[in-house]
Amino acid sequence: MIRSVIRGSGSALPARCVSNAELAERVDTTDEWIVERTGIRQRYLAGEGETTASLATDAARAALDDAGFDADSIGLIILATSTPDNTFPASATKVQAALGTPGGIAFDVQAVCSGFLYALTTADAMLRTGMAKRALVIGAETFSRILDWEDRTTCVLFGDGAGALVLEAEEFRDEAGAPGIIASALHADGAQHDLLYVDGGPSTTQTVGHLRMKGREVFRHAVVNLAQVLREVLDGAGLTAEEIDWVVPHQANARILDATARKLGLPPEKVIVTVDQHANTSAASVPLAFDHGVRSGKIARGDLVMFEAMGGGFTWGASLARY
Repeated sequence: MIRSVIRGSGSALPARCVSNAELAERVDTTDEWIVERTGIRQRYLAGEGETTASLATDAARAALDDAGFDADSIGLIILATSTPDNTFPASATKVQAALGTPGGIAFDVQAVCSGFLYALTTADAMLRTGMAKRALVIGAETFSRILDWEDRTTCVLFGDGAGALVLEAEEFRDEAGAPGIIASALHADGAQHDLLYVDGGPSTTQTVGHLRMKGREVFRHAVVNLAQVLREVLDGAGLTAEEIDWVVPHQANARILDATARKLGLPPEKVIVTVDQHANTSAASVPLAFDHGVRSGKIARGDLVMFEAMGGGFTWGASLARY
């Protein structure tokens, strides 16, 4: 039995941290309004010279250092992002060049806030089939560059950042207690396009466009879809919610995190929460939260960790791993 084992994690944030109070000087909002509805207290915004690829590279280097691996041992790089440096080539190839690992596989995955789950599941499948021995799976975004700063209902919700995991394929004789990714599930529903999307693109408007969202409808779908996919993964693994040590969710909104945990009967103490510090960093939020959980001493080796996310498309998914 081959499993994709998490060997290391890392994260990177822009230099500039923006509090709700500072944002309120620019947008018609207040700290109280933002905290009450979202739980967000601050976010990091990319400045000059900081891009999705540069943040991804910094997170990748931190993850490699944590794993104790050299960059040239990585045969696969998958970068989840909706805000690439360029329409093409893939920002993953810029990370590859910066790390000095030419010749391996490198590509981007675009599934918005679920992107990291899609990337993680793709990397797991490729490692288990022998296409690479070690992989970097990265989520990185500069969402601040597609926000409409006149729309207070969306611009206060998002931030920039990157997170990365190093995976390694390892063979085990027995599944019981073995580390690595155990089970995953991914879904999409393109009929919900108009609830969360960007109103631009190369083939339609020839512009980048701005993010548009119907928050109330997204909230309702998120709670239902996430609870269902978490149960699906647990059933596939033959485990119960009580056996999970930690849930590492997409950090969109504190109320979504609370509602999803309640639906599964999970105590809030088992949920890693960073939305207050980073806001919604889309594809970067799950690996950022995981790295925070590890470095804060909460997530330990041997723990059962459930990753989950939902994003525009709609796309959603979950993955269970023993760290």
